[in-house]
Amino acid sequence: MALLFGLGYAGIIFEESLAFNKSGVGLLMAVSLWVIRSIGAPSTEVAVSELSHASAEVSEIVFFLLGAMTIVEIVDAHQGFKLVTDNITTRKPRTLLWVIGFVTFFLSSVLDNLTSTIVMVSLLRKLVPPSEYRKILGAVVVIAANAGGAWTPIGDVTTTMLWIHGQISTLQTMKDLVIPSIVSLAVPLALMSFTSEVNGKGQDAADVLATEQMAPRGKLVFSVGIGALVFVPVFKSLTGLPPYMGMLLGLGVLWILTDAIHYGESERQRLKVPQALSRIDTQGALFFLGILLSVSSLEAAGILRELANYLDSHIPNIELIASSIGVVSAIIDNVPLVAATMGMYDLTSFPRDSEFWQLVAYCAGTGGSMLIIGSAAGVAFMGMEKIDFFWYFKKVTGFAFAGYAAGIAAYLAVHNLSISVPTTLAEIPFLSGS
Repeated sequence: MALLFGLGYAGIIFEESLAFNKSGVGLLMAVSLWVIRSIGAPSTEVAVSELSHASAEVSEIVFFLLGAMTIVEIVDAHQGFKLVTDNITTRKPRTLLWVIGFVTFFLSSVLDNLTSTIVMVSLLRKLVPPSEYRKILGAVVVIAANAGGAWTPIGDVTTTMLWIHGQISTLQTMKDLVIPSIVSLAVPLALMSFTSEVNGKGQDAADVLATEQMAPRGKLVFSVGIGALVFVPVFKSLTGLPPYMGMLLGLGVLWILTDAIHYGESERQRLKVPQALSRIDTQGALFFLGILLSVSSLEAAGILRELANYLDSHIPNIELIASSIGVVSAIIDNVPLVAATMGMYDLTSFPRDSEFWQLVAYCAGTGGSMLIIGSAAGVAFMGMEKIDFFWYFKKVTGFAFAGYAAGIAAYLAVHNLSISVPTTLAEIPFLSGS
Protein backbone atom coordinates (compact mmCIF):
# COMPACT_ATOMS: atom_id res chain seq x y z
CA MET A 1 0.00 0.00 0.00
CA ALA A 2 2.88 2.36 0.83
CA LEU A 3 4.46 1.59 -2.56
CA LEU A 4 1.19 2.21 -4.41
CA PHE A 5 0.66 5.46 -2.50
CA GLY A 6 4.19 6.51 -3.49
CA LEU A 7 3.49 5.74 -7.17
CA GLY A 8 0.20 7.63 -7.07
CA TYR A 9 1.86 10.54 -5.30
CA ALA A 10 4.54 10.63 -8.02
CA GLY A 11 1.79 10.59 -10.67
CA ILE A 12 0.23 13.69 -9.05
CA ILE A 13 3.60 15.45 -8.75
CA PHE A 14 4.52 14.76 -12.40
CA GLU A 15 1.04 15.58 -13.70
CA GLU A 16 2.35 18.03 -16.31
CA SER A 17 5.01 15.65 -17.65
CA LEU A 18 2.75 12.58 -17.80
CA ALA A 19 -0.29 14.47 -19.15
CA PHE A 20 -2.53 12.60 -16.67
CA ASN A 21 -5.02 14.70 -14.73
CA LYS A 22 -4.29 14.62 -10.99
CA SER A 23 -7.98 14.05 -10.16
CA GLY A 24 -8.02 10.84 -12.20
CA VAL A 25 -4.77 9.67 -10.62
CA GLY A 26 -6.11 10.44 -7.15
CA LEU A 27 -9.36 8.53 -7.67
CA LEU A 28 -7.55 5.54 -9.21
CA MET A 29 -5.07 5.49 -6.31
CA ALA A 30 -7.87 5.69 -3.71
CA VAL A 31 -9.88 2.78 -5.13
CA SER A 32 -6.75 0.64 -5.65
CA LEU A 33 -5.58 1.22 -2.07
CA TRP A 34 -8.96 0.29 -0.63
CA VAL A 35 -9.09 -2.87 -2.80
CA ILE A 36 -5.72 -3.91 -1.33
CA ARG A 37 -6.97 -3.02 2.14
CA SER A 38 -10.07 -5.21 1.68
CA ILE A 39 -7.83 -8.13 0.67
CA GLY A 40 -5.49 -7.62 3.63
CA ALA A 41 -8.17 -6.90 6.25
CA PRO A 42 -9.30 -9.66 8.67
CA SER A 43 -12.58 -9.78 6.75
CA THR A 44 -14.40 -7.87 4.04
CA GLU A 45 -16.87 -6.62 6.66
CA VAL A 46 -14.03 -4.95 8.59
CA ALA A 47 -12.78 -3.22 5.43
CA VAL A 48 -16.30 -2.08 4.53
CA SER A 49 -16.79 -0.70 8.05
CA GLU A 50 -13.47 1.17 7.83
CA LEU A 51 -14.38 2.53 4.40
CA SER A 52 -17.79 3.68 5.62
CA HIS A 53 -16.17 5.54 8.51
CA ALA A 54 -13.57 7.10 6.22
CA SER A 55 -16.18 8.05 3.61
CA ALA A 56 -18.27 9.83 6.23
CA GLU A 57 -15.31 11.99 7.30
CA VAL A 58 -14.15 12.67 3.74
CA SER A 59 -17.67 13.49 2.55
CA GLU A 60 -17.95 16.17 5.23
CA ILE A 61 -14.91 17.94 3.79
CA VAL A 62 -16.06 17.55 0.16
CA PHE A 63 -19.58 18.86 0.93
CA PHE A 64 -18.02 21.74 2.86
CA LEU A 65 -15.75 22.51 -0.10
CA LEU A 66 -18.58 22.38 -2.66
CA GLY A 67 -20.80 24.59 -0.50
CA ALA A 68 -18.06 27.19 0.09
CA MET A 69 -17.02 27.27 -3.57
CA THR A 70 -20.62 27.71 -4.72
CA ILE A 71 -21.28 30.57 -2.27
CA VAL A 72 -18.09 32.32 -3.35
CA GLU A 73 -18.99 31.79 -7.03
CA ILE A 74 -22.46 33.34 -6.52
CA VAL A 75 -20.96 36.38 -4.77
CA ASP A 76 -18.37 36.62 -7.55
CA ALA A 77 -21.07 36.45 -10.27
CA HIS A 78 -22.76 39.47 -8.66
CA GLN A 79 -19.38 41.30 -8.58
CA GLY A 80 -19.79 41.41 -4.79
CA PHE A 81 -16.05 41.27 -4.20
CA LYS A 82 -15.82 44.69 -5.85
CA LEU A 83 -16.81 46.07 -2.43
CA VAL A 84 -13.58 44.63 -1.04
CA THR A 85 -11.25 45.18 -3.98
CA ASP A 86 -12.30 48.84 -4.25
CA ASN A 87 -11.09 49.33 -0.67
CA ILE A 88 -7.69 47.73 -1.35
CA THR A 89 -6.38 50.88 -2.94
CA THR A 90 -2.68 50.03 -3.09
CA ARG A 91 -1.36 48.67 -6.37
CA LYS A 92 2.29 48.60 -5.25
CA PRO A 93 3.34 44.93 -5.58
CA ARG A 94 5.29 44.75 -2.30
CA THR A 95 2.59 46.52 -0.27
CA LEU A 96 -0.15 44.39 -1.83
CA LEU A 97 1.83 41.27 -0.85
CA TRP A 98 1.68 42.25 2.85
CA VAL A 99 -1.95 43.42 2.68
CA ILE A 100 -3.12 40.16 1.09
CA GLY A 101 -1.06 38.15 3.59
CA PHE A 102 -2.47 39.72 6.74
CA VAL A 103 -6.06 40.03 5.47
CA THR A 104 -5.95 36.28 4.78
CA PHE A 105 -4.29 35.60 8.16
CA PHE A 106 -7.05 37.24 10.21
CA LEU A 107 -9.83 36.00 7.93
CA SER A 108 -8.57 32.43 8.36
CA SER A 109 -8.60 32.76 12.14
CA VAL A 110 -12.35 33.45 12.08
CA LEU A 111 -13.35 31.28 9.13
CA ASP A 112 -11.15 28.28 8.32
CA ASN A 113 -8.12 28.00 6.07
CA LEU A 114 -10.00 26.30 3.21
CA THR A 115 -12.83 28.86 2.98
CA SER A 116 -10.37 31.74 3.41
CA THR A 117 -8.26 30.46 0.52
CA ILE A 118 -11.25 30.11 -1.79
CA VAL A 119 -12.41 33.66 -0.94
CA MET A 120 -8.96 35.26 -1.23
CA VAL A 121 -7.95 33.53 -4.48
CA SER A 122 -11.26 34.72 -5.95
CA LEU A 123 -10.36 38.25 -4.79
CA LEU A 124 -6.91 38.01 -6.36
CA ARG A 125 -8.51 37.29 -9.72
CA LYS A 126 -10.22 40.66 -9.42
CA LEU A 127 -7.12 42.53 -8.26
CA VAL A 128 -4.30 41.14 -10.40
CA PRO A 129 -4.24 39.88 -14.00
CA PRO A 130 -2.87 36.34 -14.64
CA SER A 131 0.89 36.50 -14.09
CA GLU A 132 3.78 35.03 -12.12
CA TYR A 133 3.13 37.73 -9.54
CA ARG A 134 -0.45 36.53 -9.02
CA LYS A 135 0.86 33.02 -8.45
CA ILE A 136 3.17 34.38 -5.75
CA LEU A 137 0.23 36.20 -4.14
CA GLY A 138 -1.77 32.96 -4.25
CA ALA A 139 1.08 31.15 -2.51
CA VAL A 140 1.05 33.90 0.15
CA VAL A 141 -2.66 33.21 0.63
CA VAL A 142 -1.88 29.51 1.29
CA ILE A 143 0.87 30.31 3.82
CA ALA A 144 -1.26 33.00 5.51
CA ALA A 145 -4.39 30.82 5.63
CA ASN A 146 -2.50 27.96 7.30
CA ALA A 147 -0.73 30.33 9.73
CA GLY A 148 -3.98 32.10 10.59
CA GLY A 149 -5.77 28.80 11.14
CA ALA A 150 -3.16 27.45 13.58
CA TRP A 151 -3.77 29.79 16.52
CA THR A 152 -7.56 29.50 16.91
CA PRO A 153 -9.56 26.33 17.59
CA ILE A 154 -11.87 26.96 14.61
CA GLY A 155 -9.22 28.02 12.09
CA ASP A 156 -7.97 24.56 11.14
CA VAL A 157 -9.35 21.03 11.28
CA THR A 158 -6.44 19.78 13.40
CA THR A 159 -6.71 22.52 16.03
CA THR A 160 -10.47 21.86 16.13
CA MET A 161 -9.78 18.14 16.74
CA LEU A 162 -7.34 18.89 19.57
CA TRP A 163 -9.79 21.43 21.05
CA ILE A 164 -12.80 19.10 20.94
CA HIS A 165 -10.84 16.21 22.48
CA GLY A 166 -9.48 18.38 25.31
CA GLN A 167 -5.78 18.55 24.46
CA ILE A 168 -5.88 22.35 24.10
CA SER A 169 -8.13 25.08 25.51
CA THR A 170 -9.31 28.19 23.71
CA LEU A 171 -7.76 31.19 25.43
CA GLN A 172 -4.44 29.59 26.39
CA THR A 173 -3.84 28.31 22.87
CA MET A 174 -4.69 31.64 21.27
CA LYS A 175 -2.39 33.54 23.65
CA ASP A 176 0.54 31.16 23.19
CA LEU A 177 0.28 30.53 19.45
CA VAL A 178 -0.64 33.94 18.00
CA ILE A 179 2.97 35.26 18.05
CA PRO A 180 4.52 32.12 16.44
CA SER A 181 1.77 32.15 13.81
CA ILE A 182 2.41 35.80 12.93
CA VAL A 183 6.15 35.09 12.73
CA SER A 184 5.54 32.10 10.43
CA LEU A 185 3.79 34.49 8.00
CA ALA A 186 5.97 37.59 8.43
CA VAL A 187 9.23 35.78 7.64
CA PRO A 188 8.08 34.44 4.22
CA LEU A 189 6.53 37.82 3.40
CA ALA A 190 9.77 39.61 4.20
CA LEU A 191 11.80 37.18 2.09
CA MET A 192 9.33 37.23 -0.81
CA SER A 193 9.45 41.03 -0.84
CA PHE A 194 12.95 40.78 -2.32
CA THR A 195 12.13 38.29 -5.09
CA SER A 196 12.20 39.39 -8.72
CA GLU A 197 8.47 38.61 -9.15
CA VAL A 198 7.59 41.16 -6.46
CA ASN A 199 10.50 43.59 -6.30
CA GLY A 200 11.33 43.57 -9.99
CA LYS A 201 7.92 44.51 -11.38
CA GLY A 202 8.26 47.72 -13.34
CA GLN A 203 4.59 48.59 -13.27
CA ASP A 204 1.93 48.53 -10.61
CA ALA A 205 -0.75 45.85 -10.72
CA ALA A 206 -3.66 46.77 -12.96
CA ASP A 207 -7.20 47.20 -11.70
CA VAL A 208 -8.87 44.24 -13.35
CA LEU A 209 -12.34 45.26 -12.17
CA ALA A 210 -12.16 48.83 -13.39
CA THR A 211 -14.77 48.36 -16.12
CA GLU A 212 -17.05 45.85 -14.37
CA GLN A 213 -20.28 46.90 -12.69
CA MET A 214 -21.91 45.26 -9.71
CA ALA A 215 -24.99 43.18 -10.55
CA PRO A 216 -28.44 44.12 -9.20
CA ARG A 217 -28.68 43.45 -5.45
CA GLY A 218 -24.93 42.73 -5.47
CA LYS A 219 -24.41 44.29 -2.04
CA LEU A 220 -27.20 42.19 -0.56
CA VAL A 221 -25.81 38.97 -2.05
CA PHE A 222 -22.30 39.86 -0.83
CA SER A 223 -23.57 40.54 2.71
CA VAL A 224 -25.60 37.32 2.89
CA GLY A 225 -22.83 35.24 1.26
CA ILE A 226 -20.05 36.44 3.57
CA GLY A 227 -22.46 36.28 6.50
CA ALA A 228 -23.19 32.64 5.64
CA LEU A 229 -19.46 31.83 5.66
CA VAL A 230 -18.85 33.62 8.98
CA PHE A 231 -21.94 31.97 10.51
CA VAL A 232 -20.53 28.45 9.99
CA PRO A 233 -18.44 28.31 13.22
CA VAL A 234 -21.30 29.97 15.12
CA PHE A 235 -23.70 27.31 13.78
CA LYS A 236 -21.31 24.57 14.90
CA SER A 237 -20.99 26.13 18.35
CA LEU A 238 -24.77 26.51 18.75
CA THR A 239 -25.90 23.14 17.40
CA GLY A 240 -22.89 20.86 17.76
CA LEU A 241 -23.45 19.70 14.17
CA PRO A 242 -20.51 19.41 11.71
CA PRO A 243 -19.41 22.60 9.89
CA TYR A 244 -20.59 21.35 6.48
CA MET A 245 -24.20 21.50 7.74
CA GLY A 246 -23.75 25.20 8.47
CA MET A 247 -22.25 25.69 5.02
CA LEU A 248 -25.18 23.89 3.35
CA LEU A 249 -27.60 26.02 5.39
CA GLY A 250 -25.90 29.16 4.07
CA LEU A 251 -26.01 27.84 0.51
CA GLY A 252 -29.71 27.03 0.85
CA VAL A 253 -30.50 30.53 2.11
CA LEU A 254 -28.47 32.13 -0.70
CA TRP A 255 -30.13 29.85 -3.28
CA ILE A 256 -33.64 30.92 -2.20
CA LEU A 257 -32.55 34.58 -2.02
CA THR A 258 -31.08 34.68 -5.55
CA ASP A 259 -34.12 32.86 -6.95
CA ALA A 260 -36.36 35.48 -5.34
CA ILE A 261 -34.47 38.62 -6.36
CA HIS A 262 -33.98 37.45 -9.95
CA TYR A 263 -37.47 35.96 -10.40
CA GLY A 264 -38.76 36.40 -13.94
CA GLU A 265 -35.48 37.89 -15.22
CA SER A 266 -34.39 35.43 -17.93
CA GLU A 267 -31.22 37.39 -18.75
CA ARG A 268 -30.01 36.93 -15.15
CA GLN A 269 -29.87 33.13 -15.18
CA ARG A 270 -26.07 33.22 -14.81
CA LEU A 271 -26.55 34.89 -11.41
CA LYS A 272 -28.49 31.93 -10.02
CA VAL A 273 -27.10 28.88 -8.21
CA PRO A 274 -27.59 26.25 -11.00
CA GLN A 275 -25.32 28.28 -13.28
CA ALA A 276 -22.84 28.82 -10.44
CA LEU A 277 -22.70 25.05 -9.86
CA SER A 278 -21.65 24.56 -13.47
CA ARG A 279 -18.71 26.95 -12.99
CA ILE A 280 -17.17 25.65 -9.75
CA ASP A 281 -14.04 23.49 -9.78
CA THR A 282 -15.64 20.04 -9.58
CA GLN A 283 -12.46 18.24 -10.60
CA GLY A 284 -10.70 19.92 -7.66
CA ALA A 285 -13.33 18.47 -5.31
CA LEU A 286 -12.81 15.01 -6.84
CA PHE A 287 -9.05 15.41 -6.33
CA PHE A 288 -9.76 16.13 -2.67
CA LEU A 289 -11.91 13.01 -2.51
CA GLY A 290 -9.19 10.83 -4.01
CA ILE A 291 -6.37 12.15 -1.80
CA LEU A 292 -8.36 11.96 1.44
CA LEU A 293 -9.67 8.45 0.73
CA SER A 294 -6.13 7.33 -0.13
CA VAL A 295 -4.72 8.65 3.14
CA SER A 296 -7.61 7.14 5.11
CA SER A 297 -6.74 3.72 3.67
CA LEU A 298 -3.19 4.08 5.05
CA GLU A 299 -4.69 5.05 8.39
CA ALA A 300 -7.02 2.02 8.37
CA ALA A 301 -4.09 -0.29 7.58
CA GLY A 302 -2.13 1.08 10.54
CA ILE A 303 0.66 2.56 8.40
CA LEU A 304 0.29 6.05 9.86
CA ARG A 305 0.31 4.62 13.39
CA GLU A 306 3.54 2.77 12.57
CA LEU A 307 5.01 6.05 11.34
CA ALA A 308 4.02 7.79 14.57
CA ASN A 309 5.52 4.95 16.65
CA TYR A 310 8.73 5.19 14.62
CA LEU A 311 8.97 8.89 15.40
CA ASP A 312 8.34 8.19 19.08
CA SER A 313 11.06 5.52 19.35
CA HIS A 314 13.73 7.31 17.31
CA ILE A 315 13.20 10.95 18.36
CA PRO A 316 13.30 11.38 22.16
CA ASN A 317 12.79 15.17 22.16
CA ILE A 318 9.13 16.31 22.14
CA GLU A 319 9.96 19.50 20.23
CA LEU A 320 11.58 17.43 17.48
CA ILE A 321 8.64 15.00 17.40
CA ALA A 322 6.15 17.85 16.97
CA SER A 323 8.40 19.50 14.36
CA SER A 324 8.68 16.20 12.47
CA ILE A 325 4.90 15.83 12.47
CA GLY A 326 4.71 19.23 10.78
CA VAL A 327 7.27 18.25 8.12
CA VAL A 328 5.52 14.94 7.44
CA SER A 329 2.16 16.76 7.25
CA ALA A 330 3.51 18.55 4.16
CA ILE A 331 3.49 15.13 2.44
CA ILE A 332 0.61 13.33 4.13
CA ASP A 333 -2.66 14.93 5.23
CA ASN A 334 -2.30 16.42 8.71
CA VAL A 335 -5.68 15.20 10.02
CA PRO A 336 -4.87 11.46 10.29
CA LEU A 337 -1.35 12.31 11.48
CA VAL A 338 -2.73 14.36 14.37
CA ALA A 339 -5.34 11.67 15.02
CA ALA A 340 -2.56 9.08 15.26
CA THR A 341 -0.60 11.38 17.60
CA MET A 342 -3.67 11.80 19.81
CA GLY A 343 -3.96 8.01 19.93
CA MET A 344 -0.30 7.59 20.92
CA TYR A 345 -0.25 10.16 23.71
CA ASP A 346 -3.04 10.64 26.22
CA LEU A 347 -3.56 13.51 28.66
CA THR A 348 -1.61 11.64 31.35
CA SER A 349 1.50 11.67 29.14
CA PHE A 350 1.09 15.34 28.25
CA PRO A 351 -1.55 17.36 30.15
CA ARG A 352 -3.91 19.87 28.60
CA ASP A 353 -2.23 22.95 27.07
CA SER A 354 1.21 21.41 27.50
CA GLU A 355 4.05 22.50 25.23
CA PHE A 356 3.73 19.29 23.21
CA TRP A 357 0.06 19.70 22.29
CA GLN A 358 0.46 23.38 21.42
CA LEU A 359 3.47 22.60 19.22
CA VAL A 360 1.50 19.83 17.50
CA ALA A 361 -1.33 22.32 16.82
CA TYR A 362 1.13 24.87 15.38
CA CYS A 363 3.31 22.43 13.42
CA ALA A 364 0.47 20.41 11.88
CA GLY A 365 -1.31 23.62 10.93
CA THR A 366 1.60 25.47 9.34
CA GLY A 367 3.77 22.56 8.15
CA GLY A 368 1.39 21.84 5.27
CA SER A 369 2.42 25.13 3.61
CA MET A 370 5.78 23.64 2.62
CA LEU A 371 4.26 21.64 -0.26
CA ILE A 372 1.24 22.63 -2.32
CA ILE A 373 -0.51 19.31 -1.66
CA GLY A 374 0.31 19.44 2.05
CA SER A 375 -2.83 21.30 3.09
CA ALA A 376 -6.45 21.80 2.10
CA ALA A 377 -5.62 25.43 1.34
CA GLY A 378 -2.80 24.41 -1.00
CA VAL A 379 -4.90 21.84 -2.83
CA ALA A 380 -7.70 24.40 -3.32
CA PHE A 381 -5.18 26.95 -4.68
CA MET A 382 -3.66 24.28 -6.94
CA GLY A 383 -7.05 23.50 -8.45
CA MET A 384 -8.35 27.07 -8.75
CA GLU A 385 -5.23 28.58 -10.34
CA LYS A 386 -3.90 25.41 -12.07
CA ILE A 387 -0.58 25.59 -10.22
CA ASP A 388 2.13 23.02 -10.90
CA PHE A 389 3.64 21.08 -7.98
CA PHE A 390 7.22 21.88 -9.01
CA TRP A 391 6.53 25.59 -9.49
CA TYR A 392 5.43 25.80 -5.86
CA PHE A 393 8.35 23.64 -4.72
CA LYS A 394 10.91 25.85 -6.47
CA LYS A 395 9.34 29.23 -5.73
CA VAL A 396 7.68 28.87 -2.34
CA THR A 397 8.80 25.82 -0.32
CA GLY A 398 12.02 27.45 0.95
CA PHE A 399 10.16 30.55 2.14
CA ALA A 400 7.45 28.46 3.81
CA PHE A 401 10.05 26.32 5.60
CA ALA A 402 11.87 29.44 6.84
CA GLY A 403 8.60 30.75 8.30
CA TYR A 404 7.78 27.34 9.81
CA ALA A 405 11.17 27.10 11.54
CA ALA A 406 11.06 30.74 12.70
CA GLY A 407 7.60 30.16 14.19
CA ILE A 408 8.87 27.16 16.20
CA ALA A 409 11.80 29.25 17.45
CA ALA A 410 9.38 32.05 18.38
CA TYR A 411 7.14 29.61 20.27
CA LEU A 412 10.06 28.18 22.26
CA ALA A 413 11.28 31.72 23.04
CA VAL A 414 7.80 32.86 24.11
CA HIS A 415 7.24 29.68 26.13
CA ASN A 416 10.59 29.78 27.91
CA LEU A 417 10.40 33.52 28.62
CA SER A 418 6.71 33.26 29.62
CA ILE A 419 5.70 36.00 27.17
CA SER A 420 2.06 36.08 26.12
CA VAL A 421 -0.36 38.50 24.53
CA PRO A 422 -3.05 40.05 26.74
CA THR A 423 -5.99 37.75 27.40
CA THR A 424 -8.41 40.33 25.99
CA LEU A 425 -7.06 39.77 22.47
CA ALA A 426 -8.11 36.15 22.70
CA GLU A 427 -11.62 36.78 23.97
CA ILE A 428 -13.92 36.06 21.05
CA PRO A 429 -17.61 35.65 21.96
CA PHE A 430 -18.30 32.20 20.56
CA LEU A 431 -14.98 30.88 21.95
CA SER A 432 -15.28 32.34 25.43
CA GLY A 433 -15.74 28.91 26.94
CA SER A 434 -12.87 26.43 26.67
